[in-house]
Amino acid sequence: MGLTRQYLRYEPAALFGLVASARAGVAFVALRGERGRYVAVPACEHVFVWDTRKGEKVLILKGLKQQVSCLCPSPDGLHLAVGYEDGAIRVFNLLSGESTITFNGHRAAVTALQYDHLGGRLVSGSKDTEVIVWDVINESGLYRLRGHKDVITQVLFLKEKNLLVTCAKDTLVKWWDLDTQHCFKTLVGHRAEVWGMALLSKEKRLITGSADSELRVWDLTYIQEVKDPDEPESKKSKGSSSLVAEENTEEDETLELDERPEERIVKCSKVGSILREGRDRVVTLGTDRMGKFLACHGTDAVLEVFSVLSEEEIQKKLEKKVKKARKKAKQNSEEEPERSVELSLQEEIQRVANVKASSKIKSFDLILSPKGELKMVLLLQNNIIELYNLDLSAQVPQAVRVSRITIGGHRSDVRTLAFSSDNIAILSAAAESVKIWNRSTLQCIRTMECEYALCSLFVPGDRQVIVGTKTGKLQLYDLASGSLMETLDAHNGAVWSIALSPDQHGFVTGGADKCVKFWEFELVKDESSVQKRLSMKHVRVLQLDEDVLCVRYSPNQKLLAVSLLDCTVKVFYVDTLKFFLSLYGHKLPVLCMDICYDGTLIATGSADRNVKIWGLDFGDCHRSLFAHDDSVMYLQFVPKSHLFFTAGKDSKIKQWDADKFEHIQTLEGHHQEVWCLALSPNGDYVVSASHDKSLRLWERTREPLILEEEREMQREAEYEESVAKEEQPVVAGERQGETGLAGKKTIETIKAAERIMEAIELYREETAKLKEHNAICKAAGKEVPFPVNPILRAYGNITPSAYVLEVFKKVKSSELEESLLVLPFSYVPDLLRLFNEYIQQGSDVELLCRALLFLLKIHFGQITGNQMLVTVIENLKKTTISRVSEARDVLGFNMAGLQFLKREIEAKEEVTFFADATERFEEKKRKRKKKEKMVLAVL
Repeated sequence: MGLTRQYLRYEPAALFGLVASARAGVAFVALRGERGRYVAVPACEHVFVWDTRKGEKVLILKGLKQQVSCLCPSPDGLHLAVGYEDGAIRVFNLLSGESTITFNGHRAAVTALQYDHLGGRLVSGSKDTEVIVWDVINESGLYRLRGHKDVITQVLFLKEKNLLVTCAKDTLVKWWDLDTQHCFKTLVGHRAEVWGMALLSKEKRLITGSADSELRVWDLTYIQEVKDPDEPESKKSKGSSSLVAEENTEEDETLELDERPEERIVKCSKVGSILREGRDRVVTLGTDRMGKFLACHGTDAVLEVFSVLSEEEIQKKLEKKVKKARKKAKQNSEEEPERSVELSLQEEIQRVANVKASSKIKSFDLILSPKGELKMVLLLQNNIIELYNLDLSAQVPQAVRVSRITIGGHRSDVRTLAFSSDNIAILSAAAESVKIWNRSTLQCIRTMECEYALCSLFVPGDRQVIVGTKTGKLQLYDLASGSLMETLDAHNGAVWSIALSPDQHGFVTGGADKCVKFWEFELVKDESSVQKRLSMKHVRVLQLDEDVLCVRYSPNQKLLAVSLLDCTVKVFYVDTLKFFLSLYGHKLPVLCMDICYDGTLIATGSADRNVKIWGLDFGDCHRSLFAHDDSVMYLQFVPKSHLFFTAGKDSKIKQWDADKFEHIQTLEGHHQEVWCLALSPNGDYVVSASHDKSLRLWERTREPLILEEEREMQREAEYEESVAKEEQPVVAGERQGETGLAGKKTIETIKAAERIMEAIELYREETAKLKEHNAICKAAGKEVPFPVNPILRAYGNITPSAYVLEVFKKVKSSELEESLLVLPFSYVPDLLRLFNEYIQQGSDVELLCRALLFLLKIHFGQITGNQMLVTVIENLKKTTISRVSEARDVLGFNMAGLQFLKREIEAKEEVTFFADATERFEEKKRKRKKKEKMVLAVL
């Protein structure tokens, strides 16, 4: 057997260069007892919490692989619900930074999240057009609501009623009764997608934002149900929680589509529209926590802020208006005009200010500070977070920018990366700036303004850097001062590539002007100082027939490889510039290439998605590899080896072996196109830059990588993915209507069901063994030692039935129903018998009753048709009713005790409050008397 080549695994070390991703919203979070200072923002698969005062990252809520698509803080401020691209929802504890709960129910990205006012329930909307209500306390799904035909854009709980309002891109706003879990009303007054909505004025008004410049306003009237005295009590209670709304219709709009016209709870009527200044669609529409301020923005950089008057303010304004009208009527000797006086919608919802941000706004959040200032945090498209304050006491409120978090990243995509020779500094350059990062701390240590950068390198000595730009310039920067030392017009088109010569005396550049230019470093006398400074001198030029895309020196500096727009790579002798080889075979231009350390191989990556490995002695193609699912953007050999990395537009980075032509590993992490990468001179680090605005650092570990194991892990991952895409199991007798089960079949639910099955199998085997053992003891007339199962011994010599309960309790609450759904019926009779035993003992009554009722629901026909289970069900009926009533009694007693304690505390506080008030009053009295005495003394 031949020796296998050993490879070392590269692992993700850090994510940096990213302030915030523009995919999800921004939210104020309460941290360290402060509100309005800390904001949570999505950052690819993680969530960053920034301190806006100091501009520092204070907490990272680490995700798995999928990108964050939605954020929602809980009302108590202790938790943050995070929705992901794959439909998962994770609830993080903001004190510990750990994920406490995971919900799996959606089949596509989560687009909307909302807690109810107590924080006990969470509702989520998704791209799969479905809405799911989750129980946060029980950590399980309640139900799935179907009805929308397109992506859900917003979901809102009503505080007073058990109702839910949802809107989607299908132009509909739907009202759901959560008691009966059905849609009782659909508003169809929109001509295009409904992008956002908000509830105002103590939930008596609904405002919606669509694809035009109108914000439509609807009045909500909650109709108290009128009971028919002749109707039986049972019927009354059954129909007590459903409703439909009536609407006034306008000439151009049909405003309602009643689905159940026999029911009445809410009346919805359109009262008018508020015109926005923006002419494009609404991107985000939201209010502050109290509902006093409303804000919205479109696809531009302006946030429009409105003030919503309270009932008292409306009354005061109305009284003023009536007085004015009376005065006017008296002057004109007219009749009393009281009846005709009413406030317009624009007077009730007033424009306060427009906030102009420095770039396009992607989302915002509002919070009203105790000082009476409105704080606004804006997440911008160009990797910036801005915080504005609006002083509401001013005559004309003006938004003032208080802080801005920018230092942590570039404004645009990073197009070039480079490592310093000591492996410590990383250079990244984008369309507006060059940044130098410390690799170990990941802090930005220098930021220098530049033109649109396309390529870069560290000058030997690591004290200067050279950047090639889109306009054809070469810019030389000094790192110590962070200043631009020199700018040269190098090419008449973009400088696509730059390569340092192996002797480190100069470099070569290739541009869109069909030229390859050779440069040397030189020291020139600086006019401003006596010392000489570094400069660049143009020495030779190689004119070609096509645009130059990439240039690379061979390590011995004898050959120069040039990639051209005609899909070929031409190799020239460096000394004479004579043609040596032409490497042709790619169908599209070669965008990147590299030559290995010993000069024997050249690898080329092309826009045709292939990587070709060539010999540099004869120019023969050793192998063509299908490398990526999109263009190969960058390729570089690992120093002192024949291994190389490629980066593609398919968001993946892959490592290859150029001798064995094998794919070694894939570095997954980026969520969009990877533009470039750089390897450290010692080969221990890889840094990559992507269209998702993030820079990622990968580190070579000491862990050996075995290809067969890697392939096996890949196959397992593919199988797990295919399981999630399979058809969901159907509950017998349940029609596919508006509602359904909240969970979905995942690899975790299948594993949980398998664990329950294995535990029941062990219980069966051990019970049979025990019977056999008892028979042997009876026959022998003496006690024979019984061998204990090693699994039961590991659990502390528990009984087989207790082991089944332990396994059952370990199933996650959110996965329980789905696990029982895939459990074969042959295991159910044993499970029911065990449930009877457990409930009699009084252990985990709530969990067992939940599982029991679900099993009865899904296997009703088979259970009732099985004569063997009649006695079991009868026993369960008795034990369950008695145990549940006991549990209710305990709960009732505890509730009464807590309410008594609450009353006691409130009574004490009231006494304290009045005592404090009396003391303050006495203090004021004393001060006043003292002041009077002083005045008298002066007189």
